[in-house]
Amino acid sequence: MTSTRQRILAIANQKGGVGKTTTAVNLAASLAAAERRTLLVDMDPQANASSGVGIAPGSVERTIYDALLGEAAIAEVIRPTAIKTLSVVPSSQHLTAVEYELFDTAERGTHLRTVLAGLEPDAYEYIVIDSPPSLGVLTLNVLAAAQRVVVPLQPEYYALEGITYLMATIDRVKRTLNPDLTVEGLVLTMWDPRNRLAHEVAGEVRRHFRVFDATIPRNVRLSEAPSHGLPALLYDVQCRGSQSYMSLARELIEGEA
Repeated sequence: MTSTRQRILAIANQKGGVGKTTTAVNLAASLAAAERRTLLVDMDPQANASSGVGIAPGSVERTIYDALLGEAAIAEVIRPTAIKTLSVVPSSQHLTAVEYELFDTAERGTHLRTVLAGLEPDAYEYIVIDSPPSLGVLTLNVLAAAQRVVVPLQPEYYALEGITYLMATIDRVKRTLNPDLTVEGLVLTMWDPRNRLAHEVAGEVRRHFRVFDATIPRNVRLSEAPSHGLPALLYDVQCRGSQSYMSLARELIEGEA
């Protein structure tokens, strides 16, 4: 059973290249750095969130794939990271097969929720789930398991069209699988304050949705960190990317107060 203190956040956007995994990794790390016990769950077959916290592809025997198929308990697939208060459930390329293996089952959208229900109720204060860049079975599982959705958004021309599709999917999940699901907010990524179009798109988005005050800039150190298997705040805590994600984490925490 989920503890009343436990917050389950889905990081979702079906559009690729918007900083979704970067947000999942660095938001989870920032929450953990704020002394909140945090679990990062990698639901993307590319496993970039896993490698972003030091779990190299193929280096672990059990992954979220095994847990979703009922072949391992959630406790068996959790791994520690370099941050004491941050753990991870790694992914693997085998997760691509889940789309087909679960497609015809009656519970195809709720396997992740069932898996997470196996956690000790007070083991984690935040569970941050990285979803794949699609609206398939894996993302359906993420949205069915989450309480709130954080949407990374690159402020560009096609952003609003993509958000419309995502919000329609969230509404369908609310009606059929998870009536308590809400959108926590949108976070602007790859932000360049010199770009006039970025300001125009941001203004339009703010008219329709809650947008976090924290914006995530284009930042070289933020881009370099994954190649070292580290969240940005362990790679360079002073860089603008690290500071921005810590600001985002503070907004989330203060919003719970």
